[in-house]
Amino acid sequence: MGFRTVVIKNRAKLEVRLNSLIIRGEQEKKVFIDEINTLIVQSTAVSLTVSLLCELVKRNIKVIFCDEKHNPQSELLPYYGAHNTSKRYKEQINWGKGIKAIVWKEIIKNKIAEQSKHLIEKGFVEQSKLLLSYIDEIKDNDATNREGHAAKVYFNCILGDGVSRKEGNFLNGCLNYGYAVLLSAFNREIVASGYLTQLGIWHDNEFNEFNLACDLMEPFRVVVDRTALKIENGDKEFKKKMANVLNYRTLIDGKNTTLDLAIRQFTRSVFSALDKKDVNLIVFPQKIEEDEL
Repeated sequence: MGFRTVVIKNRAKLEVRLNSLIIRGEQEKKVFIDEINTLIVQSTAVSLTVSLLCELVKRNIKVIFCDEKHNPQSELLPYYGAHNTSKRYKEQINWGKGIKAIVWKEIIKNKIAEQSKHLIEKGFVEQSKLLLSYIDEIKDNDATNREGHAAKVYFNCILGDGVSRKEGNFLNGCLNYGYAVLLSAFNREIVASGYLTQLGIWHDNEFNEFNLACDLMEPFRVVVDRTALKIENGDKEFKKKMANVLNYRTLIDGKNTTLDLAIRQFTRSVFSALDKKDVNLIVFPQKIEEDEL
């Protein structure tokens, strides 16, 4: 499993040679492919060889392509990420409404609990207590929409009253970029496990190719929020800092690892819970720190 996030910002040609990524720009650079976890192509002036793309897919390396504004636009995913994808597809289609409703409830409970912790850190004590009270009111499938109520309180605090998540300011740009990186990490794990990204647990938008990843990433969004709020307005390195969240030291199931590997463990635990109809099998991160392992 690689550990490097490689970001290509300027005009370059990328190719594979002797098990290495060759970056031919003003200077030629070489990165051993097995060290790469994620490749982010920020510039539209970059050309890549098909042989490189095939090699990256074989090694399950995330590849994110950005548009002319350097915002994540698409990603590279293999058709089949596991040897038994047909079996996995059948299992996924047969996940019952009952177990999906219970799993979604647990995901939302954890997400709101993390939001509450963040509000305490930012000094919003009363609002944090309000979010904790919402947790006790969550029903299966979040029928009472506690997630929506919690989100309104939460973002009013961290963004400021009257500021919308839809506004095109610098902070929202950081959040959007960070969420896109997070979404890509979950897509990779879903495909690698042999499942379809389109078939979600709760998200069910026919125009969303990543419904399942949108479900699974919910408890991890706060990591992006914490990082974005610490970046100075106008910082030109914000994309690099947001992409680095995947390297954060994470405690999960009593063991220290990176956030990226914790995402893998969490994702597979959710699939196990859905397949075996046992929500107790879900393993959430216990602690995430903003330093690298």
